Amino acid sequence: MGDDHEQVVVRRRKLAALRERGAAFPNDFKPDHTAAAVHARFGPLGPEALATAPPVSVGGRVMAVRDFGKAGFLRIQNDGVGLQVHVRRDRLAPEEFADYRTLDVGDVIGVTGTPFRTRTGELTLEAQMLRLLVKALRPLPEKWHGLHDTELRHRRRYLDLLVNPEARRIFLARSATLRYLRAYLERRGFQEVETPVMQGLPGGAAARPFVTHHNALDMRLYLRVAPELYLKRLVVGGLDRVFEIGRVFRNEGLSTRHNPEFTMLEFYQAFATYEDLIDLTEDMLVGLARTVAGTLQLRFGELELDLTPPWPRRTMVELVAEHAGMRADELLRPGTLEALAERTGGREPAAATRGALLGLCFERLVEPHLIQPTFVTRFPVEMSPLARRADDDPRFVDRFELFIARQEIANAFSELNDPDDQRARFEEQAAARAAGDEEAHVLDEDFLRALEHGLPPTAGEGIGIDRLVMVLTGATSIREVILFPQLRPERPS
Repeated sequence: MGDDHEQVVVRRRKLAALRERGAAFPNDFKPDHTAAAVHARFGPLGPEALATAPPVSVGGRVMAVRDFGKAGFLRIQNDGVGLQVHVRRDRLAPEEFADYRTLDVGDVIGVTGTPFRTRTGELTLEAQMLRLLVKALRPLPEKWHGLHDTELRHRRRYLDLLVNPEARRIFLARSATLRYLRAYLERRGFQEVETPVMQGLPGGAAARPFVTHHNALDMRLYLRVAPELYLKRLVVGGLDRVFEIGRVFRNEGLSTRHNPEFTMLEFYQAFATYEDLIDLTEDMLVGLARTVAGTLQLRFGELELDLTPPWPRRTMVELVAEHAGMRADELLRPGTLEALAERTGGREPAAATRGALLGLCFERLVEPHLIQPTFVTRFPVEMSPLARRADDDPRFVDRFELFIARQEIANAFSELNDPDDQRARFEEQAAARAAGDEEAHVLDEDFLRALEHGLPPTAGEGIGIDRLVMVLTGATSIREVILFPQLRPERPS
């Protein structure tokens, strides 16, 4: 802390001198090349071609300085790409060379020069003009790559991105993921839409919402926990294929897999079933992995993942029975799930129904083993208040969740479009909410009114973008894939 303070004092003195000259923070330098463009244009050229190369102008942040008095080398960086600059006193104006002698790591400069190769073969700009554009008042952290304080990296992501190539790789992969998903869905006729983030009623997921207040209307509003109910209204309105990529908010705990603000892709397709979405999801994510990661063999912490299709499709009952060492028909006999829950950690107050008990046993016995991509199907109706009942067994719904690396990545189902069944389930949820379940759905009369106008047979899906990027990049904490994750208040130093 003391060394940083001393450096700040010295750098402020340099800035004061620039202010006296009227040379602080100029904004008229116009680069014509990026560092990457310089390498692409001149990197393949030999010495003869470089000897006649024209001058180029590049802006960048100073990442290293080697000063030898009358000459020296700088390494600048822009957009994550570095470029070496050679500086000589006899080739710069006196004030420019004086500015060079005062440069600190972290400063932003503009350079015009001609490319050449040093004796070691490195492509370098011979500076003909140098301007100090921004005096950095704080130093970059020393030995950043050896810093183990991950919370500091998350709080000061701007520094993390500057000096940590791995952080840049992850967030470039995230951008590529969003581009691919949009293009994939648009090629299949889906329209991108936007639905309200502030909602009068929270709905679309079993989650505790964030609450706010609109002063002008004097009404309570909720940050959305999911865009689902609005997207299905759009299908009622005749938009047969819609999708939205946006932030959703759930007032829940923090962990390596949970951030209260995260990004969700939701899409809905009329005249489709959840089985159609299984095929679409597998095809979409296999193509995504090939495009973004360049392979279907991924490493996630200590896990080796293989995304080669086809991915297994297993019912929840089959999986729980298998891991409990019994037959599927035995699992559904009266008293079996209750005994299994007691044996695996005890019953929980929220697991009051057999469907909820099945979900509890699945979470305990099966989820820890779902490493390779697996579609888990046929969920109990108690866990799925917005999904269509299975035709052959009304205890279950037409739903799947996709698990990869022990994480739920996607959740999809054939949508419940019977307004009377939906009202009955909303009423059950309202009773659970009155009994203390803060994550239970609320009864949304306007959504029921929309269903009464007729929702076509429809399948819908939500994919957690953050967890998906974790799988693609090998990041084992959700904070590594969110630029500015939610953190506890910073303690005073």
